[in-house]
Amino acid sequence: MARKALKFASWTSMALASSGGFLYSNKYLDPNDFGAIRVGRAVATTAVISYDYLTSLRSVPYGSEEYLQLRSKVHLRSARRLCDLCCANRGTFIKVGQHLGALDYLLPEEYTSTLKVLHSQAPQSSMQEVRQVIREDLGKEIQDLFLSFDDTPLGAASLAQVHKAVLRDGRTVAVKVQHPKVQAQSSKDILLMEVLALAVKQLFPEFEFMWLVDEAKKNLPLELDFLNEGRNAEKVAQMLKHFDFLKVPRIFWELSTKRVLLMEFVEGGQVNDRDYMERNRIDVNEISCHLGKMYSEMIFVNGFVHCDPHPGNVLVRKHPDTGKAEVILLDHGLYQVLTEEFRLDYCHLWQSLIWMDMEGVKKYSQRLGAGDLYPLFACMLTARSWDSVNRGISQAPVTSSEDLEIRNNAANYLPQISQLLNHVPRQMLLIFKTNDLLRSIEATLGTRASASSFLNMSRCCVRALAKHNKKNAYSFFRRTQISLCEAFNLWQISLHELLLRVKGLRLPSWVSALFCWLFPVSL
Repeated sequence: MARKALKFASWTSMALASSGGFLYSNKYLDPNDFGAIRVGRAVATTAVISYDYLTSLRSVPYGSEEYLQLRSKVHLRSARRLCDLCCANRGTFIKVGQHLGALDYLLPEEYTSTLKVLHSQAPQSSMQEVRQVIREDLGKEIQDLFLSFDDTPLGAASLAQVHKAVLRDGRTVAVKVQHPKVQAQSSKDILLMEVLALAVKQLFPEFEFMWLVDEAKKNLPLELDFLNEGRNAEKVAQMLKHFDFLKVPRIFWELSTKRVLLMEFVEGGQVNDRDYMERNRIDVNEISCHLGKMYSEMIFVNGFVHCDPHPGNVLVRKHPDTGKAEVILLDHGLYQVLTEEFRLDYCHLWQSLIWMDMEGVKKYSQRLGAGDLYPLFACMLTARSWDSVNRGISQAPVTSSEDLEIRNNAANYLPQISQLLNHVPRQMLLIFKTNDLLRSIEATLGTRASASSFLNMSRCCVRALAKHNKKNAYSFFRRTQISLCEAFNLWQISLHELLLRVKGLRLPSWVSALFCWLFPVSL
């Protein structure tokens, strides 16, 4: 115990020295924004959490009922401390905390439920700071650019906030303005997190958290470049233009920079707001189906995936002209580009999961880096028990008891989960986050794991694999053969879907009731 404490003290000293040296060399030593207070807060929180885990559980028999109850309390205390740290240090810390809060089926529930509040507790920049960013980036004052500009933001996130405004020509726009200090703080925050993650690994070798730091290091610079976000928005709008239910707000490039993004203003209710949908007569099943189609197309067919579909970024509305339900996709800063090899292996894996091909599940899980932990990998991917995976995830919807089992296993298998997350391809990490965010929406809407959603995924997999095979076919005969096979597989899926609908209608009982009504039995 003394050795571990000494080791942690030495790592803490290294964290302070490294961060201090970095700050001094870059002339960023601002006590109000970072400095000793900001670093000290992060180091102290990490130390207290580590000490709590080291001391609270050591005298209790591992796996006993007392151990499980005590571990849950330690998880909750630690999650609250981590949440307080994120709220205090803001910026990058909130962003990473939000990422952790989205991993519903991969981390203990105490952490995910506690950290979810970070989506509604992001800091707000003052109007003075907003004016400063707009003046520096666009070269003009707000009153010179807009007829009106709402002082109160429509929403604030970890990296930016959005204001409603009216341009000089009368068009209503949404203005996304980056928090002024977040750009300078982000690289230093990541450095600090990296050192602290290494320190935690020295104390708890079975836990791997470098995957989280690596993801933040790779993705934050992209998310802080609003021109990149605008390009992503236009790319996904073009890519999914055949979906008439999807709306991606148009970008006003002439008034956009790396820190300011002007978009078409579009109103709607959050995708998890059932009351809004009921008031506006929007079918929740239709919306859930639309989301499934969009994301299946992004992941399996195009390999270009919007990776932040939390409810604030996905709105719904009735189209003002057609009256049809429409999905509005916002915040295009975080996308994952999938390599062709990864995308095709992922297609094969989901096909195997849907059609109960357990040899295929093992083969393609291992190709995606799961190794001998492929059963755990399949459960993490589907948020279903291993028993359900074996019986077929499309055969029966998830039950509340199964959902509870999966959440409990997230705590019981945390070392193995962290090991998996550190070994799978980095592309997989944002896919896990995206899957869990979508499941959370479906759970709120009451549409989770319906058979039709799996069949839509299967259709996209069939099309993606056929497209790849045709591209590599060198004869007309072979391409024709692949096209016929694709058409047959899609027909099989449609037939299976029709049979499920007929089964859902309980047609035999309807016929029996009709027969009894036509030919009543006299008593």
